[in-house]
Amino acid sequence: MKIRTMLGDITKIQCDAIVNAANTSLLGGGGVDGAIHRAAGPKLLEECRTLNGCQTGQAKITKGYRLPAAYVIHTPGPIWRGGENGEEELLADSYQNCLKLAEAHGCRTVAFPSISTGVYRFPLERAARIAVGTIRAFASRASSVDEVILVAFDPQTKGCYDRALEEARS
Repeated sequence: MKIRTMLGDITKIQCDAIVNAANTSLLGGGGVDGAIHRAAGPKLLEECRTLNGCQTGQAKITKGYRLPAAYVIHTPGPIWRGGENGEEELLADSYQNCLKLAEAHGCRTVAFPSISTGVYRFPLERAARIAVGTIRAFASRASSVDEVILVAFDPQTKGCYDRALEEARS
C-alpha cells in the first residue's frame, strides 16, 4: 500500500473515499466536517440523519453525493483530555475502522484529514505518528485499498505527517 501526503482541500480529492473527521452526531459541524457537508450538499445530511450517530473511534459510510469521491467515511475522533483517557487507542481505532469500511466497500484509494487535531486539540505530532503507524499496520492485510493520502490543510500539518512517514520508513 502506498501512503503519501499532500497539501490541499480534501473535498476536492478524486478518490474512492474521503474520511470525515466528524462529531458523534454525524450531522455536520465546523472544520473539515462542515466543509465536507457543504461540498457534498444536503443529501449527505439527509443520509447521515438515518445513521443514528457514531461512537468515538468507530466509523460509518455514506455516499459522496456532490463530492468527487464516491464515499464519505465518517469517524468521530477523540477529544484530547491530557492523554490519560484512552485517546491514543481511540484515534488508532478511528483510522483502522475507516480502513475496514473502505475495504468492505472495495475502495482502492482513501484520503484522510488530520483527525482530532483541530478543535479536539489532539497533539499534532502524536496524532501523525498514530495515523501513520495504524495505516502501515493495516497495509499488511489490505486487499483492496492500495493508496492512502494524508491530506493536510496547512504546511505545519503536512510537515508533521511527512516526518511521521519518514520515521516509519527508517
